[in-house]
Amino acid sequence: MLADGKAAAPKVISVTSGKGGVGKTSLVVNLAAALAMRDQKVVILDADLGLANIDVVLGLAPKFNIKHVLAGQKRLEDVVVEGPHGIRIIPASSGLEELARLLPEQKLSLLAEFDRFELDFDIMLVDTATGISSDVAYFNTAAQHILVVLFPEPASLTDAYALIKLLHNRYRQRDFRVVVNGARSEREAREIFNALANVCHRFLDLTVDWIGFVPKDEAFVRAIRQQRLVIDGYPDSPSARAIFALADEIIKLPIPALKGTYQFFWTRLLKLTDAGDALWNGKSGD
Repeated sequence: MLADGKAAAPKVISVTSGKGGVGKTSLVVNLAAALAMRDQKVVILDADLGLANIDVVLGLAPKFNIKHVLAGQKRLEDVVVEGPHGIRIIPASSGLEELARLLPEQKLSLLAEFDRFELDFDIMLVDTATGISSDVAYFNTAAQHILVVLFPEPASLTDAYALIKLLHNRYRQRDFRVVVNGARSEREAREIFNALANVCHRFLDLTVDWIGFVPKDEAFVRAIRQQRLVIDGYPDSPSARAIFALADEIIKLPIPALKGTYQFFWTRLLKLTDAGDALWNGKSGD
């Protein structure tokens, strides 16, 4: 809340990674619940349009999703489902076409729905697909903050750098925060973060920021298998404590004036897709 009693504008944070298998989606749902337990109203947008899995991780079975909104069959509020601790999820649809291939009338319909969307929240976490597809770029570029999930292995490092390079060179993004997931210690987490930070500084003249790490933890793995949140099933585990610490850092993030409000996120996202083909096929700045 602001000093005058008015609610602050919501934050829109994309959570992304260069490759799969880094625990990104499990991190997103646990982080959302931890934020909710810190009195934040949280919405998760499942932005993996080709392989939606937020509902699977949480053991939910939504009847409707974004595909029904695009078809004009449902309103946005009809597809929102409630998860643990009151978090809200906007489910995607496996196999949904990329935003860049949506028809103009579908984009306008989706934008109109989000303009009418009146769900009250403080933070929206956008769980992107992995890799460097156009959809991944659009969602990251439209968000206010970009949170890159890094894993302590060489492939994760090189793929995270490729994603950051694309978003910086082609989309002029400079605001990157990095969380290392699955590290055996803070020292290991810092080492792989420093490796990424050094190549970004050397080759992109770009500074990326450390925001935290989640340690490798058997409790985290067990919770995934049980379709439970580690912060619920194993609240005293090192991973659960780290996720709460990460939630505290997320709450502190400012709202960049140039990235606008929640509605601006959607307007910017769909306008980006209109210009995306020309940008994607043009010079990358590599």
